[in-house]
Amino acid sequence: MYIYADNAATTKTSQAAIDAMVDIMNNVYGNPSSLHTVGQKAKEALEKARVEVAQCLGADFKEIYFTSGGSEADNQAIISAAKFGARKNKKHIISTKIEHHAVLHTLNKLEKEGFEVTLLDIDESGIVKPEDVEKAIREDTALVTIMYANNEIGTIQPIAEIGKICKEKGVIFHTDAVQAAGHLHIDVNKENIDMLSLSGHKFHGPKGVGVLFARKNIPLVNIIEGGAQERGRRAGTENLPAIVGMAKALMDATKAIDETAEIEIKLRNHLIEGLEKISHSILNGDREKRLPGNVNFCFEGIEGESLLLLLDAKGIAASSGSACTSGSLDPSHVLLAIGRPHEIAHGSLRLTICRDNTMEEIDYMIKEIANVVEYLRGISPVWDELEKGEIKHII
Repeated sequence: MYIYADNAATTKTSQAAIDAMVDIMNNVYGNPSSLHTVGQKAKEALEKARVEVAQCLGADFKEIYFTSGGSEADNQAIISAAKFGARKNKKHIISTKIEHHAVLHTLNKLEKEGFEVTLLDIDESGIVKPEDVEKAIREDTALVTIMYANNEIGTIQPIAEIGKICKEKGVIFHTDAVQAAGHLHIDVNKENIDMLSLSGHKFHGPKGVGVLFARKNIPLVNIIEGGAQERGRRAGTENLPAIVGMAKALMDATKAIDETAEIEIKLRNHLIEGLEKISHSILNGDREKRLPGNVNFCFEGIEGESLLLLLDAKGIAASSGSACTSGSLDPSHVLLAIGRPHEIAHGSLRLTICRDNTMEEIDYMIKEIANVVEYLRGISPVWDELEKGEIKHII
């Protein structure tokens, strides 16, 4: 048995998305920018996908721009809003300490260009308070960018409340919805979202393709120059097979959100209840306001990398946090932000399941994770000191 429980890193491409992509590659191989019949057939498929994505978000199709993924969409959204604000002498940006590095690194870049960034604290559950956002907004605030749901601990932010505040204050609101799209109901108008980023491979679409939603009144800054594609805002021949596959996957995921969530929450809660029985363990993130398939735990006295390698040997694919920082030896910035000490944050485990997982697999994971944790603690001198009382338990 091999269990894939790392869906936050990437999901398996659905057969429906693959079929849609193969059909495009076989039959609609033209360049959408070409004026001949083959090219115009490709253009029709491109615009059909744009309409489908827009419908899933409650947006206008003219507000949808295709990108190479969530990171590019985050970069373009944040830089565009910042430059737009700077024209009106607004160079202040608000975000949180638990954002994806695609956001945080872009903000670091803007700071070097003279922008001021406020990173809000979050509570232990990983949720930002809307009132903190409101208090942080100033006359010169150009942008608020807060992720819809966290990629590590799965907490869902009060996006509609934050969007309402931003609209009342006249501040552009961007949300990184890479983990939320296809898993949670999103309506950019009802939630007063001005800009939104998503990535196809997080909801059973292909890798290397994403979306930036941006309202028509926000002028976009080009990140890639060289052509007039995407209404002149993103140069490069469109990856039509991937775009069509992503649109198909998003439509399927959106239609089945409630059914899928019910299945995943049942599996998720059973997994949480099982792992909570392991001594000196703690769930990271809010127990209820979290993504349906996300489970994130810290186990005292062990190191996360060893845990992952041994679980892989047991047939369980998991992670310790964001796939984008999996090569880093530093503890998760998200876990540190919710108050986990360094030594505890190092012993984290992220399990992200999907509706294809079974209760049998969940039970197997509970058993084997407990066994591996016990084994690692048994060979750990730190755990020996903890058990002898020479140092105090934190969890």
